[in-house]
Amino acid sequence: MITGGAGFIGSNMVERLYDGNRLTVVDNLSNVDSRYIGKYINSNGFRFINADIVSMPEMNDLDDVDVVIHLAANSDVRNGSNGPEVDFRNNVVGTFNLLEYMRKNDVKELLFASSSTVYGEASKLPTPEDYGPYMPISSYGASKMAGEGFITAYSHYYGIKATIFRFANIVGKNSTHGVIFDFIKKLQKNQHELEILGDGTQKKSYMHVTDCVSSMIYVHERMGRTEIVNLGNREMTSVTTIAQKVVEKMGLQGVKFRYTGGRDGRGWAGDVKVAQLDVTKLFGTGWKNSLNSDQAVEKAVEETLQQMGWTN
Repeated sequence: MITGGAGFIGSNMVERLYDGNRLTVVDNLSNVDSRYIGKYINSNGFRFINADIVSMPEMNDLDDVDVVIHLAANSDVRNGSNGPEVDFRNNVVGTFNLLEYMRKNDVKELLFASSSTVYGEASKLPTPEDYGPYMPISSYGASKMAGEGFITAYSHYYGIKATIFRFANIVGKNSTHGVIFDFIKKLQKNQHELEILGDGTQKKSYMHVTDCVSSMIYVHERMGRTEIVNLGNREMTSVTTIAQKVVEKMGLQGVKFRYTGGRDGRGWAGDVKVAQLDVTKLFGTGWKNSLNSDQAVEKAVEETLQQMGWTN
């Protein structure tokens, strides 16, 4: 079962797992419609349920599930300060209800999409999985931290083997939000000036979505117990570099960058300005990413432009 399977990472996970598996996708289609999984919906071995995991009665008829890949979440980190209750409802209550479903139906394996935002503004870069104390600075980060806590508790109580993946910034095809998507949308409206939130020096590790979903499966299969694993690249890419790559790939000339500045040059309240994960544990499993951070961004820009119908 894949929760959030119609969305960005979820639809890529469906594509990765479709051959050779029977899949149940649960998604309330609040972030995007079913366009990215439409070709699978009437296929053998594929079941789609339009449901909200916060409302458990809609999930009571699920059967024959042996592994849950939990990707459903409110992923709008930027607007957390305007309504933190959305993160609590979708990410904390939703995860708790899913764990209750697993407990009652004796489902013993879970892959969970957590986030580097649980670390907050870590004083140690690259940040390892055992860094602490966690002090998230966004309601999104706090909600993911709460989800992790419930998962480890249920793992201890009920023998669930869970792999908790703390994502860096994931980019690539089927994205419906994020810095690349936003830059392209802005430049489609105004090809002379690009507004960049913050001061442009924000730097983070970017991972391509195909590496993300494949590494999740690869790592989980090699874990004998509940573990926490950072997913990302060793390198970082700045926001200005991303802007330059978008402009280049769109074939635009003379675009003026207008930075909003903001507090300490952040993009928004709750934005972690510099995030770099220690991925020693990930690569120690034998996994290797196919693309580094800059390459992941470049490919994601190309894929997003193609999906948005942009031609030079």
